[in-house]
Amino acid sequence: MAEPKSVIWDLPEHSRGKHLVLRHYLGAWFPIIGSRFARFLFIDGFAGPGEYSAGELGSPIIALDTYLEHRHRPRFRAEAVFVFIEKSEERSKHLEALIEARRERIPDACKVEVVTGAFDKEMSEALDSLHAAGESLAPSFVMIDPFGVSDTPMAVIARILANPQAEVYITFMADFIERFGGTDEFRGHLSGLFGTGDWQGGLSLQGVERREFYYFLYERQLRLAGAQHVVRFDLFEGNRLVYAIFFGTGNPLGANRMKEAIWRVDPLGGFEFRGGRGGQATLQLETTDFRPLVNALKHRFRGRGPVTIGEIEAFVASDRTDYYTTQLRERALIPLEDAGAIEISPALGRKRRRHSFPPGTRVVFK
Repeated sequence: MAEPKSVIWDLPEHSRGKHLVLRHYLGAWFPIIGSRFARFLFIDGFAGPGEYSAGELGSPIIALDTYLEHRHRPRFRAEAVFVFIEKSEERSKHLEALIEARRERIPDACKVEVVTGAFDKEMSEALDSLHAAGESLAPSFVMIDPFGVSDTPMAVIARILANPQAEVYITFMADFIERFGGTDEFRGHLSGLFGTGDWQGGLSLQGVERREFYYFLYERQLRLAGAQHVVRFDLFEGNRLVYAIFFGTGNPLGANRMKEAIWRVDPLGGFEFRGGRGGQATLQLETTDFRPLVNALKHRFRGRGPVTIGEIEAFVASDRTDYYTTQLRERALIPLEDAGAIEISPALGRKRRRHSFPPGTRVVFK
């Protein structure tokens, strides 16, 4: 999508998906991070005006309202800091007006700031200031949802991910690269985007092969930048890929929560999310084929002898599957038990009911 010229614009139907994912994830993230740390940040690097032409909320206000309306907010001990970066002065002012309308509901423990400027410049200056003071970034969720490929260099993302409790949520529009990747104007931007010139290896490819080349390259670079887990899901309209979401984190719990948030988004009309690990999982709970999960478990654990239920859960929670841990028992372990494909030993000194997998349970995959 090209950047609109107006202050506000119509909400693209496909954007509802990433907004719903954002709301679901933050609903789980705020109480976890708010109870464990003294301070946390939500940073929207391309905040926009905060709403669309028909009054639908944009990502910064969705994030702020999710915090303000959270039923557990009175229990949060952390200071919450929201930083909204927007390069358009007119859009910044529009966003500030929406925040001002919520001012009476914003508690003293919550700070909200709108910064007018480019994401890469403003983020770099903030990180420079922290470094000069000998400090690191507080636990952070950084949303990066650009219109194009400039202002989002991998070097800046690497500096964010260098902080152990920082996470990035990135929208990646592959069709933009496919349309403009070969022009001289974009070569510098693409080298910055990926943090390498290896993107040129995709120019000779076509179609799905080219797109997957770029996606796997971007995932590789996020890992090199410091993301220990990279979760990717693709939004399709029919058979046309609209965009991919890349989520980078150092925490397997974050990876698991993000996958759960994406699964919780119901199909949006003609739109659907598909898992990024080979596109095997179309996220519709009633119709999804969970055999890829079963096969992944067999591939990982068969021949290893007994493994604990904790080890199995950690594998499913990680970025090595498209699934999350709540699905493990009903969708994989119980069918495997019924089929006689696993042997189950209860924890030492405990009895076990069929179809239950309490802590300490050990499983052998046949």
